[in-house]
Amino acid sequence: MKHILFVITRSDEIGGAHIHVRDLALWLNSHGYRVSIIAGGRGFYLDHLRDYGLEVYGCPSLVRNVDPLSDLLALMRLHRRIRQLAPDLISLHSAKAGLLVRVLSCLGLTPPCLFTAHGWSFTDGVGPLARRFYLSLERLAARACARIITVCEADFRLALRMGVAQPPQLICIHNGMPDLPLPHRLPWVGDRPLQLISVARFEPQKDHHTLLTALSQLIGFNWQLTLVGEGSGRGMVERWVTTLGLQERVRFIGRSERISSLLAAADLFLLVSKWEGFPRSILEAMRAGLPVIATDVGGVVESVQQGHTGWVIPPSDPRALVTALLEVFDQPQSLQRYGQAGRALFEQQFEFSTMARKTEMVYRGLLP
Repeated sequence: MKHILFVITRSDEIGGAHIHVRDLALWLNSHGYRVSIIAGGRGFYLDHLRDYGLEVYGCPSLVRNVDPLSDLLALMRLHRRIRQLAPDLISLHSAKAGLLVRVLSCLGLTPPCLFTAHGWSFTDGVGPLARRFYLSLERLAARACARIITVCEADFRLALRMGVAQPPQLICIHNGMPDLPLPHRLPWVGDRPLQLISVARFEPQKDHHTLLTALSQLIGFNWQLTLVGEGSGRGMVERWVTTLGLQERVRFIGRSERISSLLAAADLFLLVSKWEGFPRSILEAMRAGLPVIATDVGGVVESVQQGHTGWVIPPSDPRALVTALLEVFDQPQSLQRYGQAGRALFEQQFEFSTMARKTEMVYRGLLP
């Protein structure tokens, strides 16, 4: 039985990369592989994976921020754990974990490694100094892994353009989601509040400020917003809601295991990030038959097609978001049409088993 080890940086959140690792590990287990997972910190994600019956190990010193002492300690602990587990292949997810393990790989201390980029750290929207720093690291680290998977064509092209890697080392495999039955949803015709939903961490990247600023200009329209997620910026967002006088219109759900049911009760999905890779939250919305308004960042336009599955707007532009929402209120019949088109596109291109089979083929090509 071949043994694949996943390594991911944080365990204090469950983002798209975390769900990707969980679902892919479960699929590989069911297809005859042994899978183990190392996650940084001591967060709830470790117990979340164990609840699924997965083999999980924490690495408390593996943290997201640059910290020379913690990083050195994490490097030693990762080396020790990898020697103990003796995997046949290491699959790396998230920048810090990817960098540290690839340092070990450069020293000849690991089996073959591959890195999945869930959005590059040097993408458009990241500050110029941070972009240059992370780009330099990724160019160096790319030499230490056998393959690099990007989850969208935009990141594939960005890596080529910035000289991070070249085919055949670089391959694009779109994110995929396990299918769920399409929920029954009544068309919105204006006789009740338009139910808006956004599933995103409360961090500057997700730009809740722009979202709420735009909605504050539509106070005369009948809408309600549900915000799903947690993060260090939640308190700031809650204060902004109060400042705008939207307390009766906006509800905070926090972290939730009921995202599919929350999406089923909504009419329109919103994601107005400053930068992204290929957001899984948009695929969840399309799976649920929801139309989407999203910013034109990363690989978003590979799923959200303007005038077909939703609306694509520039980032950090409240006026553009207001314009898109006014079109929704003016043409409510477009919601059902765009939602059905999004569901069809999900079934054609973004179903999980397609992604899993393509990823397994890459793994098999690297296994001894």
